[in-house]
Amino acid sequence: MTIAQLLSILKARWISAVVVLVLTVSTTIGISLLLPKTYTAFTTVVLDGRAVDPVAGTPNQSSPSFMATQVDIINSDRVAQQVVTRLRLTENSALRQRWVEDTGGKGNFNTWVVELFKKRLIVKPARESSVLAIGYSNPEPRFASTIANAFAQSYIDVSIGLRSSPAKQYSEFFDARGKDLRAAVERAQAKLSEFQKANGLLNTDERFDIETQRLNELNSQLVVLQAIAIDSASRKNEAKSSSDQIPDVINNGLVTSLRADLVRQESRLTEIRSKFGDEHPQVKELRASISELQKRMETETSRITGSVGVSNNINKNREIEIRASLDAQRAKVLKLRAQRDEAMVLQREAEAAQRAYEQVTMRLNQSNLESQLTQTNISILSPATDPNEPSSPNITINSIIGIIAGLI
Repeated sequence: MTIAQLLSILKARWISAVVVLVLTVSTTIGISLLLPKTYTAFTTVVLDGRAVDPVAGTPNQSSPSFMATQVDIINSDRVAQQVVTRLRLTENSALRQRWVEDTGGKGNFNTWVVELFKKRLIVKPARESSVLAIGYSNPEPRFASTIANAFAQSYIDVSIGLRSSPAKQYSEFFDARGKDLRAAVERAQAKLSEFQKANGLLNTDERFDIETQRLNELNSQLVVLQAIAIDSASRKNEAKSSSDQIPDVINNGLVTSLRADLVRQESRLTEIRSKFGDEHPQVKELRASISELQKRMETETSRITGSVGVSNNINKNREIEIRASLDAQRAKVLKLRAQRDEAMVLQREAEAAQRAYEQVTMRLNQSNLESQLTQTNISILSPATDPNEPSSPNITINSIIGIIAGLI
């Protein structure tokens, strides 16, 4: 069929075409006027990307899934149930009668009401902004705006609950953990205190330094006494071999004086004996005097050599005593060092327990603040008002559709 033939047909049947067009448009307009009017009210909420407070932090709205998550929250049963509870819709006798007619009284009435209101809920996220439009359709304009505003406020309340509920759980966990760690800190402190009290470690480092200083002093004294003991032992050995040649005898004043007297007496004896002979009374007297001087020298030399032996024995005994004191002090220092090391271990355990308790306490305080949070980053930008024009049926759009259908 050519275009010319089609135009010829339309020209011959233009009356029928006009009648069909008029009937189609009239029918469409008539049906639109007969359909019940539905009003849609919208409220808009904005999600602020800035930090709500230092506790909650900054929500990440740069993720594409963030806005989709918010839409799912608004469409959730939890928000709808909040709306039903807020407006006390379960107490509406008309709704209950409708539920009985639709379900025969079977099922849960609250669930049925929630699903009923979710069917007419409209959520429109903006493409490149943080604004959400929450709408609701109903034959009554005031009821539509009331439900839209209720959904917006319930969405804010649920968002706060979603943030505070995990914080409450964390708070309970950290509270229980904090009690355990506090008990651990008390046990560690008590264990450290008991150990210090049992060993007298009020100031471990100071006492350790004092005892170490005593040990060093004993070491020095032992070295000095060993040198003295070696010297006295050497003098004793010399006294045994040649008692009159040891320095103590040679340097003794009495022995020196007796030796000088003995030399003078022997010189005089030689002189007198050469003059008078051996039987002269003076010779006999000098011999008796010389014998007395020799005895006194031997006695004094024996006394001096004996004192050298006694001094050597005293030095040995002192060395033994100092060595025993040194061994006891060394054992004391070693024991004190072991006690100090154990005390340091207990101290570190107490400090570690204290740090863990402080960290958990800090987290507990933070969780308590988050659980008590009553603000959110969601704000109502413009509340819903009663719509003046119905959203459906749209006579203009339906008429255009009728015209297109009639022309076809």
